[in-house]
Amino acid sequence: MLTGSAPISAEVLDFLKICFCCPIVEGYGMTETSAGSFTQLTNDPLSGHVGGPQGNVKIRLKDIPEMNYSSQNAEPTGECVFWGPSIMSGYYKNPEKTAEAFEGPPENGWLKSGDVVKVFPNGAIKIIDRAKNIFKLSQGEYVAPEKVENILIQSPWLGQVWLHGDSLNNHCLLFAVIDELKIKAWCEANGKSVGPDVLEDKALKDEVYADVVRLCKANKLNSLETPKNFMLILEPWTVEMDILTPTMKMKRNIARKMYENQIK
Repeated sequence: MLTGSAPISAEVLDFLKICFCCPIVEGYGMTETSAGSFTQLTNDPLSGHVGGPQGNVKIRLKDIPEMNYSSQNAEPTGECVFWGPSIMSGYYKNPEKTAEAFEGPPENGWLKSGDVVKVFPNGAIKIIDRAKNIFKLSQGEYVAPEKVENILIQSPWLGQVWLHGDSLNNHCLLFAVIDELKIKAWCEANGKSVGPDVLEDKALKDEVYADVVRLCKANKLNSLETPKNFMLILEPWTVEMDILTPTMKMKRNIARKMYENQIK
């Protein structure tokens, strides 16, 4: 049996192998690469990766220094780029998008996947991140987090926002640094003291979430783009914490590691 289109967790895959009592292999590819470009070997006992490249493609890694991904790491990482006879010649009547998709001229260039991978010693790869700020939920739908974040930051309650999602779950999570003046005013009005404990106050969370939903509806965001759960944070994110770049952009891979337990 073969699984593809969206990632499947290693635990689920192991369970299904036992249930059906047959090899189940995971594959990976893109429409632009004529679909399947990586496939696990049928006798590979390890789940959680998509195998090695098939004969129709060559791959290499593109370093992403700002995200600490490098082909020179002990475990090589980087954006997966493709070359081979199955690679598309371009997007129909769209030379601008075609030029963006390739490194070098499309007729002999390398196609950028947008997926960050880790390469194992045996040549198999594991998809670990997105080079572009976009992620896929388990329904197979893509969400552009920056678009949602630019809307939610308009809330008077929120000083900094980060939207998280991954392809093993069917909804987004919101992490937000609460506005300092707003939380002080709310605490004074409700006889509370400012501190981490107040961020778990149900009345406060209900008020903040109501404003989040209001903004999502007003800007016609769909239900997948609307966060279903959220966490409020008191301490602002800074460059010194290594969670922001010098230009104040979120390092999403660092944020995921920092809030790994809360995400789970």
